[in-house]
Amino acid sequence: MPTDFPELDLENFVYDDSAEACYVGDIVAFGTVFLSIFYSLVFAFGLVGNLLVVLALTNSRKPKSITDIYLLNLALSDLLFVVTLPLWTHYLVSDEGLHNALCKLTTAFFFIGFFGGIFFITVISIDRYLAIVLAADSMNSRTVQHGVTISLGVWAAAILVASPQFMFTKRKDNECLGDYPEVLQEVWPVLRNAEANILGFLLPLLLMGFCYFRIIQTLFSCKNHKKARAIRLILLVVGVFFLFWTPYNIVIFLETLKLYDFFPSCDVKRGLRLALSVTETVAFSHCCLNPFIYAFAGEKFRRYLRHLYRKCLAVLCGRSIHPSFSPESQRSRQESILSSFTHYTSEGDGSILL
Repeated sequence: MPTDFPELDLENFVYDDSAEACYVGDIVAFGTVFLSIFYSLVFAFGLVGNLLVVLALTNSRKPKSITDIYLLNLALSDLLFVVTLPLWTHYLVSDEGLHNALCKLTTAFFFIGFFGGIFFITVISIDRYLAIVLAADSMNSRTVQHGVTISLGVWAAAILVASPQFMFTKRKDNECLGDYPEVLQEVWPVLRNAEANILGFLLPLLLMGFCYFRIIQTLFSCKNHKKARAIRLILLVVGVFFLFWTPYNIVIFLETLKLYDFFPSCDVKRGLRLALSVTETVAFSHCCLNPFIYAFAGEKFRRYLRHLYRKCLAVLCGRSIHPSFSPESQRSRQESILSSFTHYTSEGDGSILL
């Protein structure tokens, strides 16, 4: 169950070492309703936004750039993540839960999409660093073939990193939980939380921070009237990632400490349970924003959305689309931000305006 890296049990009581019952039934009931509604909203917005990115990239007749490859894989990761949310909603509201095979498969897809999305965000940051800061040196390495190879490596890494999160997951007493061997019962939940904190947050945040810090330094050194917009977008990328994922990772860390009885108080346990539900909603909604931050900020995607809108309008009204309009029929009115000081960043590479 994604609500809690150390599994969310749906019992109404948790017990401390002194065997005193701590009632959390009201918080569990609130979380069930709250998360069910939220999962549905994230599924709807995330599905539509990321499908538009996939359609825009796959329907484009223009040669793909390495940035397009990464954006496509980011959208696919987010889609893999969001398609599991209806199943988790069913799990929350149904007494029967998920069947064993569906339980394991859903958990696997969830965490592969979870880590894959974060890894591809990090790869996009590194790619922007290479394209802008090390433009001349990276000219020959930033090809579509390299992008496909790196993307396959990222998917393999996501599967490998996600494995500890789902390898012991199975249906047990109508719940989708980790059924660990006795020798791993104490250490495995801690390792899972540590992996989520380090590989799913701290390391990507440090890499993104370094890359975009160096990019901003490079932008300040160039004379380009668009650099202010580029810097604002960079700050938006890093700021949104930090704000959306930091509270959730702090709560996961506190949940790890709780495993070592750092918080014996019932009020603290209740507070952590509630904080986990709330911060999860913030973190998971980040996949809905990825299309807007990384794709729709580009002129190419805005033109595609205008084309899609006119096409839908034409179908509804029974009119034909003006033949001169297509996503590829006009040259973008907006060059890459770095076009004034490097010819190594192509117009296609400027699709996310970084």
